[in-house]
Amino acid sequence: MPPPGIHIWKSAPFIRLLLPLAAGIIVEWYLHIDPRIWWYLSAFTFVVLFTLFFIPLFNRFRLSWLSGFIVNLLFISLAAILTWKNDVRHNSKWLGHFNKNSGVVVTLTEPLVEKANSYKVTARTEIFFMHERPKRITGNIILYFQKDSAVRMLTYGSQVSFNKPLQTIRNAGNPGGFDYKRYCLFQKITHQVYLKRSEFVLLPGKNESRLRKFIFSMRQRVLNILRSFIKGDKETGLAEALLIGYKDDLDKNLVQSYANTGVVHVIAISGLHIGLIYFLLTWLMGPLRKRKNLKWISLIIVLSSLWLFSLLAGAQASVLRSAVMFTCMVVGESLTRKTSIFNNLAVSAFLLLCYNPYWLWDVGFQLSYAAVLSIVLFMKPVYNLVYLKNKVVDFIWKLNAVTIAAQILTVPLTLYYFHQFPNYFLFTNIVSVPLSGIILSGEILLCAVSCLHVAAALIGKLLSSLIWLMNTYIECISILPFALTDNIQLSVMQAILLLIVAGSLAYWLLEKKSSGLVIALLACLLFVSLRTYFLYLARRGQKIIVYNVPGYFAMDIISGSKYFFIGDSALVKNDFLQNFHLKPARILYRVKMANQTKYQNGTKYFQLGTKRIMLIGNTISYKPDGKKIPVDLLVISKNPRLYISALTGTFSIKQIVFDGSVPTWKMRSWKKDCDSLRIPYHDVKETGAFVMNLR
Repeated sequence: MPPPGIHIWKSAPFIRLLLPLAAGIIVEWYLHIDPRIWWYLSAFTFVVLFTLFFIPLFNRFRLSWLSGFIVNLLFISLAAILTWKNDVRHNSKWLGHFNKNSGVVVTLTEPLVEKANSYKVTARTEIFFMHERPKRITGNIILYFQKDSAVRMLTYGSQVSFNKPLQTIRNAGNPGGFDYKRYCLFQKITHQVYLKRSEFVLLPGKNESRLRKFIFSMRQRVLNILRSFIKGDKETGLAEALLIGYKDDLDKNLVQSYANTGVVHVIAISGLHIGLIYFLLTWLMGPLRKRKNLKWISLIIVLSSLWLFSLLAGAQASVLRSAVMFTCMVVGESLTRKTSIFNNLAVSAFLLLCYNPYWLWDVGFQLSYAAVLSIVLFMKPVYNLVYLKNKVVDFIWKLNAVTIAAQILTVPLTLYYFHQFPNYFLFTNIVSVPLSGIILSGEILLCAVSCLHVAAALIGKLLSSLIWLMNTYIECISILPFALTDNIQLSVMQAILLLIVAGSLAYWLLEKKSSGLVIALLACLLFVSLRTYFLYLARRGQKIIVYNVPGYFAMDIISGSKYFFIGDSALVKNDFLQNFHLKPARILYRVKMANQTKYQNGTKYFQLGTKRIMLIGNTISYKPDGKKIPVDLLVISKNPRLYISALTGTFSIKQIVFDGSVPTWKMRSWKKDCDSLRIPYHDVKETGAFVMNLR
């Protein structure tokens, strides 16, 4: 009898290659091992495998464990080399290796996106002028253009020249905040610059790819159709996101409602959309598939349509995953071979990670695979829990079973990344999933008949009503009491333990082995122990956080499970800035707001534990009296008129922090004074938030 689970390895052999590939990517990214070591290791493993090939078959079978180990080592090495090569910073022509104050020529790689105060676009660097001599460089940057009517003439492929220092992309540096720098680096974007109309020159000619130009023109044509026939800002924005993944017109409050109710996947182009298009295409190609001599035409039409839609949708990781997986299914069916869903998933993940190893950290990539795998593993066991004779009720239960199954493996990831759980996800998914499928089909039909104005107008009106109905339903659910469990903090280990629980339960259900249940219970016990330990540490925590919020003063005083906020009153009223800059730290430290909140107004001097804190936000008058007042932490905000050297005549200062509201020009002078007086200082704009433990 074969060992438990051996049939999975046989039906999905690519899993054996995917695991060492992922391991190699992770090891190289976090350990930064010299690539020469990986080259030597891959050469060694290749030689060993080549030698094993000449060993007699019987001995080779006895050494199968060795060959397996060597193959894994080979793929780990190759994955590490691939990861190192995909890091643009290791390219000798990377723009970061050159003086960023010289002239640069860039090519716009996408159409302009209008923001509140500027136009934003990504660009590919082409030429760098070193001592007035052109030199080829590589790397992507983000351009922000001052709003001007002349800027609108810039399009995909436009070449722009400017001579302005490039700024390195930095994180805000607040505890628990989003790692924007790494997110951009994975897209080979490392710098940014803001350009006024007089600071750049539009060069003649364009540097564009025919394929990308075709894709952008098709996207614009689809957008024009949707905007012409679907009425209402919210309805049009959702229609654009649903069909081609265009999210710039989405209403922010509407997106938050979809996220709070657990149906944000409807907006994000994913396997749901690719699957629907795949089944529509196979249904339409039914007559061709029945005839052997025309079967290849059906194959070409289905594959080309799937990939065209994937490109129009922006070629996101979740879309490409689904496209690659369905491609494997189509090719397998054309060869009359039954393929394993596990192997299809492994093949698609393997190919995508070979193309871009950094997609391993893409949240959409992870959630997409987790959802499909979870449905495959748990849908039948969940569905079989309830037997219903009525076909309509049974169909409704089947939809709920799919939703519940998808949540099992995705919940640990959503809790880790988004710190919230939608309590009413069943009620929202049961309506939004089938309704979004109908809307998506209707949008495809609308684009097909857009030349017939009367028919297109009728379909557009119907779609507008359906989208309004779905939006209204989601928004109503989102404002219900207890619709969302928020501020959940999970560590990486806790998220992994929850995944182990789900995986072990799947093994128990599929293989009927009690060891799976034992592992799940042990993982649950360890999870509860870890959570208890972290909560205990949070109750003992006492610290001060001076945040990096551009233009604002913001500071939290944390005592146990409560925090006291001291800062600008305008910041308290700005939900976006609070959620982006302050909320992640409060979730990280597991604290809730105390009853008392203070706003900065003038100068404060107080003591917390053994630390003496002083806040200066405006000009103060002081004179030395012989005995200096001890100050463990001095926080300077806004634009007070003061001199550090004069302050030291009255105060004995151990540490100075300049917050995000201090003007840069004035901070330079204060920093020079700190250096001459040998007073340590911390600039939150440069190095991120300042955190001081009070214990």
